Amino acid sequence: MNIQQLEYIIAVDNFRHFAKAAEACCVTQPTLSMMIQKLEDELDVKLFDRTKHPVEPTVIGVQVIVQARVSLKYFNQIREVVEQEQKMARGRFKLGIIPTIASYLVPVVLHKQYTGSSDIELIIKENTTSNLIPQLLNGTLDGAVMAGPINHSGLVEHPVYYEKFYAYVSPCDEAHKEKEIDLDRIDIRDLWLLENEHCLRGQIERLCRMKRKTSGSDSGIKYESGSIDTLINVVDCNPGITIIPEMHAMGLSEDKQENLRQLKNRTAVREVSLIVSRDYVRKTLLDIVIDIIRSSVPKSMQDPKLKAHVVDL
Repeated sequence: MNIQQLEYIIAVDNFRHFAKAAEACCVTQPTLSMMIQKLEDELDVKLFDRTKHPVEPTVIGVQVIVQARVSLKYFNQIREVVEQEQKMARGRFKLGIIPTIASYLVPVVLHKQYTGSSDIELIIKENTTSNLIPQLLNGTLDGAVMAGPINHSGLVEHPVYYEKFYAYVSPCDEAHKEKEIDLDRIDIRDLWLLENEHCLRGQIERLCRMKRKTSGSDSGIKYESGSIDTLINVVDCNPGITIIPEMHAMGLSEDKQENLRQLKNRTAVREVSLIVSRDYVRKTLLDIVIDIIRSSVPKSMQDPKLKAHVVDL
């Protein structure tokens, strides 16, 4: 058994296709297949069911691949420890980011990468918090930009900025006349929310102290979106309110800015952090990525005092 064989079985698991896995590993398909066959012979098990299309790992194969990912993660850290000691400010950083942050942060970060002089190769993938956490833990990602605090024992959170919440009010809603929105008086039937898989939804529910009715007439949430922009467009055309984060509010057109309202008698923010596995060792690279993200948001949103107003997930 060797590291190369572990890389090959992980590639096949990723692509579920031997030819594509071989291409990703820069070897011929016969070479990759032969090396995996040797590993299967050594372990005396079948790791993949080759009769299925796309190819699938066997039951024991799933377990072996999970351990292979862990082993490869720690093997790669040997090189990373050396690079860290040499303060090498270059390399690849695989960055995850949640959708409610990606839409406004990724374009700015990419622009800074294209116009800057950094030797870092950023590979950015968008996904939800529930999917990003296991990818951080198994080493598929180096870091992820997420709303927190996550409070996971296997992760380390590096707060980057804090953004306030604003109400976005429909022009055809009575609340549009108000200068500030009192969330304690918001009816859930008037609120438009994201789908359950987005952590921003949970924060807004806590912010509004909302409880769904379990009996009686309740039209409830009429539409659940996966996009803040879609919610804004819905509110533009229908009575009601949605809650959006500050960075998204800053990117609105001038006419839409007129529909923004501050929250009455409260400061509420979400904490945005770059989160890495507790085992991540390339601190120099991490610090550079953190600086890139911080340089992409206003200084006013980086005040540590705002942490006192963070709404829990």
